[in-house]
Amino acid sequence: MGWPLGLLVAAVVYFIYAYLDRYFRGSIPSGLHDFGTNWLPIIKINEALVYVLAALGLNVVVGYAGLLDLGFVAFWAIGGYTAGWLMTDKISGVNFHFLTAKFTDDHKIVGIHISWWIVLIAAALVCALAGVLIGAPTLRLRSDYLALVTLGFGEIIPEAFYNGDNIAGHNLTNGTQGMQPLDYVRFFTFDKTGKLVWGDLDAFADISRFFIFCGLTALVIFASLRLRDGKLGRAWLAIREDELAASAMGVPLMRTKLSAYGIGAVAGGIAGAAFAVHVDAVLPDRFRFDISITLLAMVVLGGMGNVWGVVIGALVLALFNSTWLPQVGDSFNGAFGTDINFPSYNYLIFGGILVIMMLFRREGLIPEARTRLLMREPARTEVEALGAEVDEVAP
Repeated sequence: MGWPLGLLVAAVVYFIYAYLDRYFRGSIPSGLHDFGTNWLPIIKINEALVYVLAALGLNVVVGYAGLLDLGFVAFWAIGGYTAGWLMTDKISGVNFHFLTAKFTDDHKIVGIHISWWIVLIAAALVCALAGVLIGAPTLRLRSDYLALVTLGFGEIIPEAFYNGDNIAGHNLTNGTQGMQPLDYVRFFTFDKTGKLVWGDLDAFADISRFFIFCGLTALVIFASLRLRDGKLGRAWLAIREDELAASAMGVPLMRTKLSAYGIGAVAGGIAGAAFAVHVDAVLPDRFRFDISITLLAMVVLGGMGNVWGVVIGALVLALFNSTWLPQVGDSFNGAFGTDINFPSYNYLIFGGILVIMMLFRREGLIPEARTRLLMREPARTEVEALGAEVDEVAP
């Protein structure tokens, strides 16, 4: 219960701090306010939670089933564009409203406008279907070949959205301009006095979005843990450890791999729909290849196969890229009178951290117990290796 309780307490404490800082500013010391504003801004915390959702989905594919996926951003993009199709006015010739935001109804905005809660389910289902369709012809491959194919899909799908403004004469994605703005989410929020009300979550409702994203993260964590401990999870782990042995023991390889790919894609779709309402837009330049690599690094550095390690790894790396590195740079420049643009060296620093981790802690920050034992297993000495070779050739 250590990690669940610790993360729950951290979420509650941050929620209380954000609420008091927003609506009762005088109750928060200025030093704490400055620290929270500079190092833990709520808009960046929300973005980090979206990364956690996507990393948890990738952990099912990479950490549980052992399938190297270099194109996971494709599912993030599909989830985001599903929200764009169902929550904007970009689909011309259609006017359909269902449980949408009050602002949208009052202004009679044309297009398809469906409640985000329903869109969330739709995005998950569309991504699950996409995961099965993409995985069916590719999951027969292994290792590097599978990685290259997933890399290809991760490049093709965002490019298709990027150039989707004229497909057979139809504008499906609005091209480089993206799809914006999205409908507001209907949920509990706070008025100007801090009173809890039910309404549209506008651009300033970051605290309510924090609550929603925490709830989604908790749901995905719960599902990941239950799947890992179930029959399907044991089949994934068997394939990860030894695919040939798993097949010999009766594990249906193709069906089990497809289930991992589809379930992982569900979390990616949820992350895409959440990110769309977080930035109030679906923009094609937000689904770059480097996001797939960042997500994979979050899983590897956190600890492949360990849900809590992936959560911590995703939070740390997301906040490091978005907030902590610029703040460290400002502090360094202020202390030494330099003018170094630290964010421009983020990949250099990031790569150095990866190298150090692979040299001294390959299993990640919080590894799975099985992975920790394998990574820390002492290597055989030359004498032991020579003895094993002699035993193999002996009659």
